[in-house]
Amino acid sequence: MHFTGTVYRNPYWPTWPLLEITQGCTHNRCKFCTMYKGVPFRMSPLEWIEEDIKEIAQRDPEARTIQLLSANPLVLVYDKLAPILEMIRRYLPKMEYIYVAGRVTDVKNKSVTELTKLKELGMREISLGVESGDDWTLSRINKGYHSGDILEQCHKLEEAGIEYWMTFLNGVAGRAHSRDHAINSANIFSQCQPKVVGTGGLTLFPGTPLLDEAQRGEFDPLSEKEMLLELKIFVENLQCDCSFITHHTVAANLTGPNFLRRKDKITAALDYAIQHGDMDRMAALRRNKQTL
Repeated sequence: MHFTGTVYRNPYWPTWPLLEITQGCTHNRCKFCTMYKGVPFRMSPLEWIEEDIKEIAQRDPEARTIQLLSANPLVLVYDKLAPILEMIRRYLPKMEYIYVAGRVTDVKNKSVTELTKLKELGMREISLGVESGDDWTLSRINKGYHSGDILEQCHKLEEAGIEYWMTFLNGVAGRAHSRDHAINSANIFSQCQPKVVGTGGLTLFPGTPLLDEAQRGEFDPLSEKEMLLELKIFVENLQCDCSFITHHTVAANLTGPNFLRRKDKITAALDYAIQHGDMDRMAALRRNKQTL
């Protein structure tokens, strides 16, 4: 298999097989991320991709799912992505679900008709690293799009019948804009129809511009308790009939389906963690994180 670097994949999707069709991130300028720092974006040669698909077919000819890597392979235009999906279906005829990660802007270069065709070829589920629905925050962390773009592109996915995930990055707005980040994100997410809303707490990794700004006093990060308070505000304002997943360091298990039915329990668990949680332990867990 042609894996050219560290493999990052969605742990909630099937973990094998994995197929690398791109390397690096086309944007690579988000202030909280070093995941693909120094890795130039490029598409894998079609010969590599075909060789890898053949290898997968030899090892598991019955494969029904596959996760495409790396960073944002969804950025490939229809005329480049469709032939790869067709190749997957040719060598793996029982393929049902092709999972792809991407940025909100990656949907923009495809029409609803093209997205519908990609779904018919097996692209059933997409993970979007949205991070925030607040325009000030999106600009502050240099995401490269705004809330209107989120709504427009997610509605295109809905029209094409493609399921998608949305992520909320808890703490990324800093202290002064925490409440706006939580409320405006929840409001934007609630105007969409995500299959899953996932949340994680900001960790300031070495080499990130946001850590540099924090050290210069230009970014004021939230404490562990403030992170939980922000997450609670987000949950209280979220109105999506979705599954909810969190990677927060809080000990309470908040992950599960049927968010709206569980919303009161999630809020109560956050309340308990805010009042009784071991903030030193949470901070230690965050310090020990190695990557997003």
